[in-house]
Amino acid sequence: MKIFCSRANPTTGSVEWLEEDEHYDYHQEIARSSYADMLHDKDRNVKYYQGIRAAVSRVKDRGQKALVLDIGTGTGLLSMMAVTAGADFCYAIEVFKPMADAAVKIVEKNGFSDKIKVINKHSTEVTVGPEGDMPCRANILVTELFDTELIGEGALPSYEHAHRHLVEENCEAVPHRATVYAQLVESGRMWSWNKLFPIHVQTSLGEQVIVPPVDVESCPGAPSVCDIQLNQVSPADFTVLSDVLPMFSIDFSKQVSSSAACHSRRFEPLTSGRAQVVLSWWDIEMDPEGKIKCTMAPFWAHSDPEEMQWRDHWMQCVYFLPQEEPVVQGSALYLVAHHDDYCVWYSLQRTSPEKNERVRQMRPVCDCQAHLLWNRPRFGEINDQDRTDRYVQALRTIFKANHLEDKINIIEKRPELLTNEDLQGRKVSLLLGEPFFTTSLLPWHNLYFWYVRTAVDQHLGPGAMVMPQAASLHAVVVEFRDLWRIRSPCGDCEGFDVHIMDDMIKRALDFRESREAEPHPLWEYPCRSLSEPWQILTFDFQQPVPLQPLCAEGTVELRRPGQSHAAVLWMEYHLTPECTLSTGLLEPADPEGGCCWNPHCKQAVYFFSPAPDPRALLGGPRTVSYAVEFHPDTGDIIMEFRHADTPD
Repeated sequence: MKIFCSRANPTTGSVEWLEEDEHYDYHQEIARSSYADMLHDKDRNVKYYQGIRAAVSRVKDRGQKALVLDIGTGTGLLSMMAVTAGADFCYAIEVFKPMADAAVKIVEKNGFSDKIKVINKHSTEVTVGPEGDMPCRANILVTELFDTELIGEGALPSYEHAHRHLVEENCEAVPHRATVYAQLVESGRMWSWNKLFPIHVQTSLGEQVIVPPVDVESCPGAPSVCDIQLNQVSPADFTVLSDVLPMFSIDFSKQVSSSAACHSRRFEPLTSGRAQVVLSWWDIEMDPEGKIKCTMAPFWAHSDPEEMQWRDHWMQCVYFLPQEEPVVQGSALYLVAHHDDYCVWYSLQRTSPEKNERVRQMRPVCDCQAHLLWNRPRFGEINDQDRTDRYVQALRTIFKANHLEDKINIIEKRPELLTNEDLQGRKVSLLLGEPFFTTSLLPWHNLYFWYVRTAVDQHLGPGAMVMPQAASLHAVVVEFRDLWRIRSPCGDCEGFDVHIMDDMIKRALDFRESREAEPHPLWEYPCRSLSEPWQILTFDFQQPVPLQPLCAEGTVELRRPGQSHAAVLWMEYHLTPECTLSTGLLEPADPEGGCCWNPHCKQAVYFFSPAPDPRALLGGPRTVSYAVEFHPDTGDIIMEFRHADTPD
């Protein structure tokens, strides 16, 4: 059965109704999930397996049956590990029905149907008793309910309920314990993701400074965590102000509370500076002795950086203090970690928390609206002085700088509703846009500027200038160091056949939106260019949006050996013929193909299908064929890239 779904089109600004398969929503969720990434996480899988074996052994050594409760079973992998380790029975809870159905098939294919019961419910709905989902409480609790922030997926309420209703007192738990760590730093780069800096503009009257509004400056910022691949942030971009501080631990084998709490650590700053940002991560210990540990620590805090596991489903956290504060080397302070049932935030205190009633403060909330309107990269983009200078340079070629205090009129209307009366009967001589729109996800969604320009065409005077004057779509074929894992089939995971999950993801990826390119901030995901970048399409903003599609097709030679994992696409905006802003590559690739990406923008990644075998290395000249169409009626860009699997 087909269903109609409404979708806001970021490119045209219109709301569209599209006919979709009835299973459209969950196919999108599966396609965009991190299941493949988790199954490829060797470190995670091995540590869980070791911890489960140890827990089952401890229960057996006490002469008890090993009854396992696996909350959030996903593919059923941890349940199969438990049965293989000797568990007598396992109750595998999975609330997402398509995933629960897949788990049933995977369990059956691996021959564990008689020892594993998949229960398609939320764990808080599971019942225990003669007529219940479980005849009795379990004595081993296995979970993987964690996100980058540890508790953001509701781990605390789920554990709290499980201990009260589903498992025995002082049960064995895998993982046994989690510890959250923090490090205070000064970082102009990361702080620029949270606050607006004064903007300096050189004019004919000298340097002018645009100061951000006071309410934006004083706002504590967005309450949500900023999760990033912290290993890709250069150590030159921050100054460490504290040692790594263990902030709090959670023992999962005992009753867990989801109530709000705070935990403080006294420290002496390692150097004087401005306290701005808290870097945070966690580790989990799979056993009570802490011998089996899985850590998210970045390379400078990792016990063995050479053996670090790349993963995207768990990264590291960046938290912003409500306001930057000066700190002095050697003068003791208290870093306080606050959390409720889903979120963590930090504050800095100068006196002992026991003597300070302000410590139990509420989660910070944006009161200036800017942090709700713009994401972190957008703040960084606005704060980019080089970018501002390019705009100023382009404007100088059109008109000389003027005093504008009394020459700005804000018209709060959609462009298509603009009237001659709004413009006081005058024609527009300069149409200026960034372009940037908060609804944009993929690089070409900002072509909405072109539709705005078309909507106001009647209000443009003869010879009116439009800036940017044009845009172009560019691409390059790349080999990822790690990001390929999120699309690569797993097949076998720790000895268990999970082909059914691979097939499920592949079917989900066959749906329309899942075949499109995905937005990724590639400064976090190193890659090598295998081809030279090339221009695919151009969009002339001096003219209205055309009635006919814009099309391009051709082939590109791969000039470096390697795995062609994907094509990366981005937009370049031509403010004037001499001044261009790129949302993708900022400079030519180095001799080895290393890429420098715009850190304020997400690039579009079109993964090749089928995914190339990561163990093979293709050599010799190869080609990639492409066909790209821009449909002006819908604003969609339809594309197809194909790579050669063997040398020419």
